[in-house]
Amino acid sequence: MPHLTIEYSPGLEKRADVAALCQSVHAAMKACGVFPLAGIRVRAFRADVCIVADDLPDNDFAAMTLCVGAGRDTETLQRAGQAIFDAARTVLAGPLSTPHFALSLDIRVNDPALSWKDTPIHARLTAQPEKDAS
Repeated sequence: MPHLTIEYSPGLEKRADVAALCQSVHAAMKACGVFPLAGIRVRAFRADVCIVADDLPDNDFAAMTLCVGAGRDTETLQRAGQAIFDAARTVLAGPLSTPHFALSLDIRVNDPALSWKDTPIHARLTAQPEKDAS
C-alpha cells in the first residue's frame, strides 16, 4: 500500500488525458520518497453514471482517494498528498481553468488489524535494485 484510486466523470476523457494523469501521480508518489515502490498502485475508473453539481453537461470531476498503511505522521502525509495533488493539477490545468470541473484528493489510513495482503511483488523488488523508469 499506497493505493491511489481516481474516479472520474465520462466527460473528462474528452478534456484531459487520463492515462497521463495516472502516470503523473504515479511519478509523484515515487518521487516523494514516502512510499515503497512495490506497494504503489494507481488506477482510474470512469463513473458512467454520475450527476455533477448542478447537472450541467459541461460539469466534470476527478476524485482521488489515497489509501495508505498506518505509521506515517500527518505532516509526512500532507507533504506527499500535496505533491500528488500538484501533479494532478498540472495534468488537469485545462479543465481546472473552467468553472465546470472539480478535483479532490482524500488520504485514508488503513487500520493494520483490518488489512490483509499477500504480494510477492515486494520480495521481487526488494531483491533487485530499483531502476529509474524515466
